[in-house]
Amino acid sequence: MTTAVLNESKMKTFEEIESAVRSYSRGWPTVFDKAKGYKLWDTDGREYIDFFAGAGTLNYGHNDDAMQEKIINYIKNDGIIHSLDMGTTPRKEFLEQFKEIILKPRNLDYKIMFPGPTGTNTVESALKIARKVTGRDTVISFTNAFHGMTIGSLSVTGNSFKRHGAGVPLHHTVSMPFDDYVEDQDSIAYLERFLEDSGSGVALPAAIILETVQGEGGINAARMEWLKKVDAICKRWDILLIIDDVQAGNGRTGTFFSFEPAGINPDVVCLSKSIGGFGLPMAITLIKPEYDQWGPGEHNGTFRGNNLAFIAATEALSNWKTDDFSKDIQAKGDLLKTAVNKLIEKYPVLKGEARGRGLMQGIAVHVDGLAEAICAEAFKRGLIVETSGPADEVVKFLPPLVIDQEGLEKGLEILEDSIKYVTNK
Repeated sequence: MTTAVLNESKMKTFEEIESAVRSYSRGWPTVFDKAKGYKLWDTDGREYIDFFAGAGTLNYGHNDDAMQEKIINYIKNDGIIHSLDMGTTPRKEFLEQFKEIILKPRNLDYKIMFPGPTGTNTVESALKIARKVTGRDTVISFTNAFHGMTIGSLSVTGNSFKRHGAGVPLHHTVSMPFDDYVEDQDSIAYLERFLEDSGSGVALPAAIILETVQGEGGINAARMEWLKKVDAICKRWDILLIIDDVQAGNGRTGTFFSFEPAGINPDVVCLSKSIGGFGLPMAITLIKPEYDQWGPGEHNGTFRGNNLAFIAATEALSNWKTDDFSKDIQAKGDLLKTAVNKLIEKYPVLKGEARGRGLMQGIAVHVDGLAEAICAEAFKRGLIVETSGPADEVVKFLPPLVIDQEGLEKGLEILEDSIKYVTNK
């Protein structure tokens, strides 16, 4: 029986019963059964190296031993699982440790909000608080941005396919060109001109929202000088700056917050995905104290008190007590960057372009369909890697931050074998 037939048999349940909206199971047609560190295994025992990390949710890898043990013990001791926003021991410990380990050493002062368990929850809360405190309704976002799949988040998302899924007009937002969106165009001057010109049709916005590295939009990394200029514009015009660090944060680019190298202090920061440490749903919104103007329950959610996630999240913070973890990520990021540049040089057929920073990098392949073909072949050879970008043109690398050099090199070896195979067909 061929591999294709076996895979078809495996996926029968999902195809017959589950909604057509599923996506990842189409690209990786197998049934995964076990995971540890930077590896997964399917029901046939086949091993895969993970360059996907749950779309950036598993920065600390699969089934971290310390997190696993603490969660199991908590459950066995009848710890509270669901608690809305009531006080619990795990919630208290997370708040205290996040302030002590993350905020204080970076001289950051934020109120910590639990808006609901997903990335789009934190973005929705950020948009709402910005509009509430400024009294304005427009929000500026950027080309190729992705901020979530609920209506507010979709309104500041650039992808037309995802926007059309809303089924209703998406109002009160304006999209501006991201850094280097158009070659040799000064996007900062463009943005400033729109704000200064009373005939531009752009009202003074409540906020500007951006990702420092656009994950779903194609691993487009903003320059630090560009981020500083956007920050200066926000200060000049009394606009709130919202940094969506859902995917680029939690160490993904080498520092806990992706904006740290720019030396900026955003008004609101959105965190989800790996903030939960273990892959459990969790999100937080960081709000400067002067903007924390919510009335009790004005923004809420049934699952904003995930105590198992609080436990794993608190344990995950222990990685940030020193600079060692950050330096290790940066070193592996340099290794990945060198490898990416070598592949681009070695295989000119890719018409490749290196993108991203830290362990959030990619190769933009300027040949229609080639990036998708490479990722499909990589899966057959035991590497989980996805595409991103408006035309799925970027081979996107998001390995767990805990991956060792051997795993990184093995994954890159599989990738190169896949490139060779696909380009020589």
